[in-house]
Amino acid sequence: MVLQRGKPVAIWGTAAAGDEVTVKFAGQEKHAKPDATGHWEVALDALTASAEPREMDIVAVNAANPASNGDTTLKNILVGEVWFCGGQSNMEYSVNAPSSSAPAAAPVDPKLAQEIATETYPQIRLFRVNKQTAVKDIVTDGWTDCSGDALNKFSAIGFFFARNLQKALGVPVGVVGSYWGGSRLEQWIPDEAFKKQPAFAKETSAPGRLLVDGRAPGDYFASMIRGLAPYTVRGMLWYQGESNIIASNDGVRYADKMQALVEYWRGLWRDDKLPFYEVQIAPFLYTSRKDMQVDKVTPLPHAADELPKLWEAQWLATRLPYVEIVPTTDLDSSFKNIHPNGKRTVGERLTNLALAKVYGQTTPAWQGPVYSAMSVKGGQMTLTFTNTGGKLSTRDGQAPTFFEIAGADGTFKPANATISGETVTLQSPDVPAPTAARMGWTETAQPNLVNTDGLPAYPFRTNGPDWKPAVSGK
Repeated sequence: MVLQRGKPVAIWGTAAAGDEVTVKFAGQEKHAKPDATGHWEVALDALTASAEPREMDIVAVNAANPASNGDTTLKNILVGEVWFCGGQSNMEYSVNAPSSSAPAAAPVDPKLAQEIATETYPQIRLFRVNKQTAVKDIVTDGWTDCSGDALNKFSAIGFFFARNLQKALGVPVGVVGSYWGGSRLEQWIPDEAFKKQPAFAKETSAPGRLLVDGRAPGDYFASMIRGLAPYTVRGMLWYQGESNIIASNDGVRYADKMQALVEYWRGLWRDDKLPFYEVQIAPFLYTSRKDMQVDKVTPLPHAADELPKLWEAQWLATRLPYVEIVPTTDLDSSFKNIHPNGKRTVGERLTNLALAKVYGQTTPAWQGPVYSAMSVKGGQMTLTFTNTGGKLSTRDGQAPTFFEIAGADGTFKPANATISGETVTLQSPDVPAPTAARMGWTETAQPNLVNTDGLPAYPFRTNGPDWKPAVSGK
């Protein structure tokens, strides 16, 4: 395994009544006694990074009942950086082992196939949680080396992130993966998390079983998340959201659910500043699907703006502290493939984000231009962007695409867009007095506006919801 450096490290287990447990590692010795349920826990003092495989001894001694004495030795332990990766099928999308819910990266990335055949990763460890709902504890093959079948089955994004991070920092990296294709966000959140959020007061005050959008939440929480905490990690990577369009056209409600997940998980991991890094879900033709509402009888059509509304909600969730997002609208996509290629690129952007925000390094960009302000003069609207690198441009050298403006009637019309420095000026003969603008507001949007690093601008609308994180009952 890999233990997290630089933070107190939780080590826990179960023992018989009357046992005294001793944990020895890296010159430290910690003691604990089990509580009434048999649970015990110690906290190792913050460790320094080490690529030297070491052993941890855990000994239970019971003077009154020597028959319960026991010891366990954990071997091949490194110390470095540990990250969690979770979500649905685009995170499950494996290195080289297709599943029923997600393909694999190597068949569409010949460079990756060659890399994993010739490279070795002695300072990377993987921990993949098996997909289970019938049990109430984690089922896993345990920590493994980053090779062979374990590597092939692991998240491609998780692998790319770990490999890039290990190369950049020069310390061991461990990745914990827990994901399930087709899962909705609320399936990773327990009832008690929703009870802490004002946005779900109506649902949580209703009699009977808690239902969120007509469905019981928390399917995967007990069997795939709860038992992982409080294993000490540096941060969380999250790629999910497609099923929240397919099942319920979530829109801004997705931001409320993200707040429930982020705040509750931070409580489990005992770290109010635990970073959560989202991945924007990619363009896709949701309008072509024939989905049903929860009653499985009533159709649930998807308008072309349901995906932009989910993008907006993902962005609004970054108003929570230590939550960020990387863009994906520029990844190769046929719009009919909900699993776009480009997992290597996503892993790189997540790595650059972590290196910049967590480790304070100067890195390649991880985010494109971000809309910040607007002004109107003489029938023209001027939009100002941040994170431009000093100057906006377009990926193809053409005029900026997917911009629209609307007047007081709220009807949006395509706008002619002109770049000047860090601003874009919009005008349309059909909208003489613009009051609102939007960019990329359709499910197939791949806007060409980029910053100096070539990363795409994030879709937005100037007249969107004024969502702010609620004061929760945490």
